[in-house]
Amino acid sequence: MSHQKNLFGEEYIDNAIINVASVPQRSPFRYPGGKTWLVPTVRQWLRQTGKPVAELVEPFAGGGIISLTAAFENLATHITMVEKDEEIAAVWEVILNGKNQWLADRILSYNLTVDNIKTELDKPDKQIQDVAFCTILRNRIFHGGILAKGSGMIKNGENGKGIASRWYPKTLHDRIVAIGHVKQKIKFITGDAFDILEQNRDNRDFYFFIDPPYTIAGKRLYNHSDIDHEQLFALTSKLKGKFMLTYDNTDEIQKLAELYHLPYRTIPMKTTHHLEKTEMIISDNFSWWKS
Repeated sequence: MSHQKNLFGEEYIDNAIINVASVPQRSPFRYPGGKTWLVPTVRQWLRQTGKPVAELVEPFAGGGIISLTAAFENLATHITMVEKDEEIAAVWEVILNGKNQWLADRILSYNLTVDNIKTELDKPDKQIQDVAFCTILRNRIFHGGILAKGSGMIKNGENGKGIASRWYPKTLHDRIVAIGHVKQKIKFITGDAFDILEQNRDNRDFYFFIDPPYTIAGKRLYNHSDIDHEQLFALTSKLKGKFMLTYDNTDEIQKLAELYHLPYRTIPMKTTHHLEKTEMIISDNFSWWKS
């Protein structure tokens, strides 16, 4: 392991597992499979030309940490976030295109009790802002932040705090309000990642950060986990812009990368259960890679 500095004078550590506590937490989600740990690497990728990229596209937005980091740190002039999951999309629609202050205030003033939660989640005929609030609520009180069907409420939680273990209303309020200050840089689309990639595949100035549901854990973590991974590789290989595609490091994914002649590297990370593993970074080039 060695310490070096990049062309921006920032220190990085070769082949080191990133401590996510060292990365600014911008997202209101505690997102399973989130990429907070990858932020230092994404910064290097986005800065490969030495200036902010014209357009960053995140077709599987999820918790949105990469898009938010790019917006707050001026790594991209404009950002497009895309999400297919209706509940997660509702959160981004409200924060980026609608009543973000309403959502922030609703979280801050909410009296978190089991009875109130049941009433809120069972409420019929929800408006989009109600769907957004319920999604944040479930994300914060369900095991591991998992929103997929079958997930349930935390029982014991940290230090016996139960459902309040991950409910930080002031923090969530402040994050949502802060996003409001950069939302003019971000366009949010409720839509399909494959459609967006196909529509923009000839844009040479675009950067695509592509973080799909992984082949192994996806079905447990996400409602929309069933994607055609080979089709995604085929489409990615046709992109004229720069891209970073992330995946679990498996023989299947390595074979797909090789089949479509896409170069890749592996990078260490630590899971939420503190298990060390490697993931794959697939990119159009690795001139920016520090190894």
